[in-house]
Amino acid sequence: MPHRHPVRVRRVDECATLDEIFRHCLPAFGGAYLRRVYTILDRAIGEGCPLTLSISGPVTVSGQHLAWLIPLLETGWVAYISTTDAVCYHDGHRSLDAHNDPIHEVSIDSDDAALRDEGTIRVTDMAFDEAVLLDQDRFLSACLARPEFQKKMTGTELRYRLGAYYAAQERRNGVPAGLLATCRRLAIPVLVGAPADGSVFLNSMKLWAMRNAGIVPEYAFDLDLHAEVFEACAYHRWGLFESEARALAALILGGGVPKNYSLQPEPALGQVLGLPNVRGYQFDVQIVTAPVTDGSLSSCPPAEAVTWGKVDKDTYRQTTESIQADYSMVMPFLVKALLENHAKREGYRLYENREALCERLREDVRANRDWLLRSVDYPLAR
Repeated sequence: MPHRHPVRVRRVDECATLDEIFRHCLPAFGGAYLRRVYTILDRAIGEGCPLTLSISGPVTVSGQHLAWLIPLLETGWVAYISTTDAVCYHDGHRSLDAHNDPIHEVSIDSDDAALRDEGTIRVTDMAFDEAVLLDQDRFLSACLARPEFQKKMTGTELRYRLGAYYAAQERRNGVPAGLLATCRRLAIPVLVGAPADGSVFLNSMKLWAMRNAGIVPEYAFDLDLHAEVFEACAYHRWGLFESEARALAALILGGGVPKNYSLQPEPALGQVLGLPNVRGYQFDVQIVTAPVTDGSLSSCPPAEAVTWGKVDKDTYRQTTESIQADYSMVMPFLVKALLENHAKREGYRLYENREALCERLREDVRANRDWLLRSVDYPLAR
């Protein structure tokens, strides 16, 4: 019958590449989900579709950014990243002056009271001395007090500027380039949807409190959240209407705010700003641990996002997949297989074009003046 697909497999000892293993040795169950995740990503990259990457979880503490994330970014396939403030904060630990190889392994079943007594911080099975946090705070406070930070700016500009200081520390101490330094070099925007939920911003709060208490004469840094959300929308508009592919692909690793922040430009452009012909993602692959039955955004599959307009309704059955898995278990193999299959290309360098992209979106907003004025009128109860 034409709708049936015979189950055919290949022996692993007959496979010469990871691509062949993904395609021919994962016939069923969770393996079949992983096969579909791989083949969708392979197709999206092969078609030149700009990839947006949302990633939650301690990817920098654990060293995963060095193992597979930075090699993925260096391919030129990724347009921008959506992540957490904590990921950016912990990115700096390995380059601090007084801490050589500060991260070490511990057991998940460690005696946490004993670790606390000895001043050891644990993140699952990763650990480091509490002094690392204190020195990271000192480093970030010194950065944020610099003259170039004394203005209102988007979080993308904040993290771009921090990337220069992270890179200088890494060069001085002879450690590999981290996430922010790499994103600065490649001009990849780093978006953080919940900036107040992390220690980069906590150090800004400290300087703000010191100014208000009269301890320091001035501190003028401020985050422009409106402008950062608008900037994210400008990148989405670019992907749909100006990129060569005229489409976008989403790779979602873990859930939470980073996931939703990368999905929300579509409703922001179409539903809220009222712009015409706005589409969701053409490709959407997610690797999350949350079960779909918990009702959270973290777990909801791409098909549910179709109902919100965040994923393209005309293509989602062939171009989306969600697998319930720990991404740390599969991403090294996925990235390696994709690297073997596809050549690197010149990156999009969207950060360097952000002002022009935002201005083109502002032009669209101006052209939609009448609709927007009607959208703020509502007969409020009094």
